[in-house]
Amino acid sequence: MIDRYMSVSGECQTQKIIEKSRFITTSRHVEGEDEARAFICEISKKYADATHNCYAYICDELGNFLRFSDDGEPQGTAGMPMLEVLKNKKLFQIAVVVTRYFGGVKLGAGGLVRAYSGGVAENLDAAQKVIYETCSELKIFVDYPLVDAATRYFENTDADVLGTEYSSEAVFTVAIKKSNEQLFTSALVNRLNGRVKLKKIREYFFPFKL
Repeated sequence: MIDRYMSVSGECQTQKIIEKSRFITTSRHVEGEDEARAFICEISKKYADATHNCYAYICDELGNFLRFSDDGEPQGTAGMPMLEVLKNKKLFQIAVVVTRYFGGVKLGAGGLVRAYSGGVAENLDAAQKVIYETCSELKIFVDYPLVDAATRYFENTDADVLGTEYSSEAVFTVAIKKSNEQLFTSALVNRLNGRVKLKKIREYFFPFKL
């Protein structure tokens, strides 16, 4: 069982022109092959008039479930180089499609490899990366006079505030890295002079921003 892995958050699209061909690279976080396949189908339909829609994906958190396609480009010049970028970046639960509109100038095998792998590398550099790590989800009950102090504390930690409810007191739902839970809660209690109640709800993998 792994304790953490890196992926991307949401979708990112970039594009570049190489020798009059337009390369559009789209990446997205996916959880499972069904999501990966649906994403590829979506992009292929969106750019149905393109010359090629090549793809690669690693759709599990272990790096074992992966696929790629050259979609008509010479074998080994698109899908595999794209997949190698995902592996080198150590990204999981991710799918990427590179759409090519042929501009009339042939790039040769080496040129295609550089175009497809380079497009994916540039896209992933631009994408928002996240670390999936076991989190503790907490309910934090705070009296209204201490809401601002609690909020400032959350902003200065790696806590993610998932929601806030207001009734007889403010109730924050917070995700914090399990490895930081004890330090986080102890410091919060000290910050609010003990005037806070904490309830642990559950543990699960959560995408923390890098």
